[in-house]
Amino acid sequence: MVTTPRIGVVTFPGSLDDRDAARAVRTAGAEPVELWHGDADLRNVDAVVLPGGFSYGDYLRAGAIARFSPVVNEIVNAANAGLPVLGICNGFQVLCESGLLPGALIRNAGLHFVCRDQQLRVESTSTAWTSGYDGGAGIVIPVKHGEGRYVADQSTLDELERDGLVVFRYLGNPNGALNDIAGIRNTAGNVVGLMPHPEHAIDTLTGPTTDGLTMFTSVLGALVSA
Repeated sequence: MVTTPRIGVVTFPGSLDDRDAARAVRTAGAEPVELWHGDADLRNVDAVVLPGGFSYGDYLRAGAIARFSPVVNEIVNAANAGLPVLGICNGFQVLCESGLLPGALIRNAGLHFVCRDQQLRVESTSTAWTSGYDGGAGIVIPVKHGEGRYVADQSTLDELERDGLVVFRYLGNPNGALNDIAGIRNTAGNVVGLMPHPEHAIDTLTGPTTDGLTMFTSVLGALVSA
């Protein structure tokens, strides 16, 4: 049984929310562990957060270069073996580029950067990262991105909807994402990616709500009960 879970937070060149993610991990009651993009070592962590930012300057396209970093190769293998992984904003883009999640994130409709507090609906609580929410609950978590429009071919969209793999949906779509998709999961439920930033909604001093903290406490519950 895990007593004090250790959650890795990856830093890429261009990451800017790794410290905020580590703070969220610590606030939830776990130990944040720094993971460097160039190291093929997950340091025996119990879960991993891929944070927001602009890994490798978003060259080629967001997440495309980070996908080939040594640490992501290790994360892919570990996630396929069941390790809980959360990708936030740029981290979501990396998860899609790596093949851990389907689809892609492209430039926002209208080509404007969006930064605002965003209403979401919780669509799936059957994941390591969302079990603490009530299904159908409305929550508010900030978004800040220029390439957050989720797209996929029709067969993939049909699969996501049919199998309950949409985790969060926008209420008032900020970027033109297909089916108002803000976040998705893999079939096993250990990998979740979303464009909104839960690490910016863990207390009312620095965020609009504490709605994001539930993502981090959810995975602690999953780890402790494993």
